Amino acid sequence: MIETPSLHPIPPASPEAAPADVSHPRAIRSFVRRTGRTTIAQAKAFADVGPKFLLPYSAAPVDFAAVFGRSAPTLLEIGFGMGEATAHIAALMPEKNFLCCEVHTPGVGALLKRIDEQALTNIRILQHDAVEVIDNMLPLASLEGVHIFFPDPWHKKKHNKRRLIQSPLIAKLAARLKPGGTLHCATDWQPYAEQILDVLSAQALLKNAADAANGGYAPKPDYRPLTKFENRGIKLGHGVWDVVFTRV
Repeated sequence: MIETPSLHPIPPASPEAAPADVSHPRAIRSFVRRTGRTTIAQAKAFADVGPKFLLPYSAAPVDFAAVFGRSAPTLLEIGFGMGEATAHIAALMPEKNFLCCEVHTPGVGALLKRIDEQALTNIRILQHDAVEVIDNMLPLASLEGVHIFFPDPWHKKKHNKRRLIQSPLIAKLAARLKPGGTLHCATDWQPYAEQILDVLSAQALLKNAADAANGGYAPKPDYRPLTKFENRGIKLGHGVWDVVFTRV
């Protein structure tokens, strides 16, 4: 999914650093190190459109109107992978701003390439750990929504503690949602879906937007596309669970 963050890199053509152990309980982090190779087209996107759409990490609150060049409802996306869903949703909702966090360099390059090809103007990318972005850059009650699609499920029980969706992070996100704002998570791993549902249900600032008759899970919203990854899983018989909660 994601690797060590850096600011506005012109990515190298060689593979990135080897995976490293991440101890989730001691400090929430939104990523682990992954290997990956940046393509020539992705590197070109960094050079051509990166200066406009990449934001530097800062310890000061972000001014959405300044960085997007307009005042509009803003959504945060954590871990957008290769940016397929991000670009699709941003194109469907040109009236909204999308602040997207991802540290995996090929993924950032891929989204920059999509931004250029589709002439999107409502996306800005922070190539930095989302937890630090939330803590230091996002004011309370500033977001219209949060998207977390297919975070690493850490299948092995001994690694479950490394999962992103845990109570401390959800408390941070709930506090930064405006009343009526939504937190939308999706996963194709049922045990993780159950954990996500439990964690979000325990947060007093959030209310499940789904019908209880469906076990608390939401139908797939029309705006979330079926990605190649998801289609492949469905063909293999895997389920997908959407969890949508609203800030009270």
